[in-house]
Amino acid sequence: MALGTAGYTAALCVMALQKHGVARGDGEVLVTGASGGVGSVATALLAGLGYAVTASTGRPEEKACLEGLGAACVIDRTELSAPGKPLQKERWAGVVDAVGSHTLANACAATKWNGAVAVCGLAQGADFPSTVMPFILRGVTLYGINCVFVDNAKRALAWELLAKHVVGPKLEAMTNEIALSRAIRAASDLLNAKLKGRTVVDVNQ
Repeated sequence: MALGTAGYTAALCVMALQKHGVARGDGEVLVTGASGGVGSVATALLAGLGYAVTASTGRPEEKACLEGLGAACVIDRTELSAPGKPLQKERWAGVVDAVGSHTLANACAATKWNGAVAVCGLAQGADFPSTVMPFILRGVTLYGINCVFVDNAKRALAWELLAKHVVGPKLEAMTNEIALSRAIRAASDLLNAKLKGRTVVDVNQ
């Protein structure tokens, strides 16, 4: 459960980038919302696969933790969260986005020629204030990731990927276990962006 649905979704995002052809030597791969459930697992998984990960977070105090998961670079989310130009300097070979809104729009605008963006969340918002320019001028592909309607064979591949590359100290570092009696307080912390990584609730406590 330390991986859970968020970890499984992160694996599907990474698989979409791999299927697209994003390779380890192609350049930086951006992970937005990197301190969250999907983002922390995506960071660890991509790093384990040998990608150069840039982790975007609104919690600068988590820099050391994200570097421990394998992030080569950590940036403040404010670099991406405000309205930006429709086409920006090419930087990202691939993107895993759990944030949406202006963050997703800016990520697409700075994705390299023939790059790929896998989107699975809307932490900033469900809107997508972008233009067609990254898609028709740079051939960027946007993959929507829905973890529900996935066949069993693909599910098995996702879990195999996680079992191989997100294990031991990395998984422990991103996981916090709490008693059921603390669940309501933790839910409030989650809504106020005070939780990081994965939180496992022990229902027997």
